[in-house]
Order: sequence, then structure tokens, then C-alpha cells
Amino acid sequence: IDLDVLTTLPEREYRSGLAEVVKYGVILDAAFFEYLEQHIEQLQARQADVLERVIARCCQLKASVVEQDEREETGLRAVLNYGHTFCHALETVTGYGTYLHGEAVAIGMICASRLAESLGRIDASLTHRQLDLLARLGLPVAIKSAKMPISAAELLAAMQRDKKAEQGRVRFVL
Repeated sequence: IDLDVLTTLPEREYRSGLAEVVKYGVILDAAFFEYLEQHIEQLQARQADVLERVIARCCQLKASVVEQDEREETGLRAVLNYGHTFCHALETVTGYGTYLHGEAVAIGMICASRLAESLGRIDASLTHRQLDLLARLGLPVAIKSAKMPISAAELLAAMQRDKKAEQGRVRFVL
């Protein structure tokens, strides 16, 4: 992986990619999540040694999941879609122009975390940690006011049409 490519990205595109990085820490590696929390400034500065470690770890984590569930038969691979049910719906209802994919992932992760929290699956502190890290990395953590308000019904309808929905049943990775 050529780290120099990252220096060519506009700031917003670079930050957008960091949402997927944070996702790996949340879903698969608590120590990695802590590392990200401790290296925000270095990530923002695109510091090469930190990026090398972060990219290597993300590749290891994804490869491990895909290796264990190559054909998506056990359900493990679904963990890679954390935040994406909300993300895809948000992208759909806003016409794919308001948010970059990673920005929508960041918002989706917070929505998924709040849902997990409301179901008693996680403690509120994990949602707060995600919210803090994503915000400090310059990513949106809530739907910004648009020209037209987005209704819950619109989002739910988009979720039911999502490629990961099963016979119109919405699947959430929590």
C-alpha cells in the first residue's frame, strides 16, 4: 500500500476514509480503538508511521473476517457492515450528494450504537467514545439539517430496499 497516495487526498476525502478505520476498532479490536483515540493528532497530520500501523491493522482485521467467512455463510462477515444500514439509507434519501460514504458511515455507526444501547446490548460509554473519536476526527456524527427534513419513514423505507435487507426485513449490525 502506497501511503503517499493519502497525501494527495483532499482533507474531506481523507477524513471520510477514517470512518471505516474507526469501524474496525469498534467491531473487532478494543485495543486498536484505544490506539486511535490516543493518536488523533497524528492521524489528522497523516503521520506516516501511524498510518502504516493503522492500515496494516485494518487489513489484518478484514482479512481475518473474510478468511473465516469467505462465502458469507456464518454471518460473521456481516460485522463489516456496522453502521452501513443507516449509512446506505442516508445516502439514498439525500441523493448521494450530501455526504461522502465515510461521512454517512460515521453517522450510521452512531445510529447503530444508539440502537444497541437502547436495546441494552452496550453501555452508553461506548456510544460516547465513538461519538467523541469520530467528531474529533472531523466527521459528522448526526444528520445535518438539509433543505428538506428527512423523516424516519423515508429512512426505514430505504433500509427495507437495501441490498443487505432480507425479503424487506431490515438487518442491523449492532
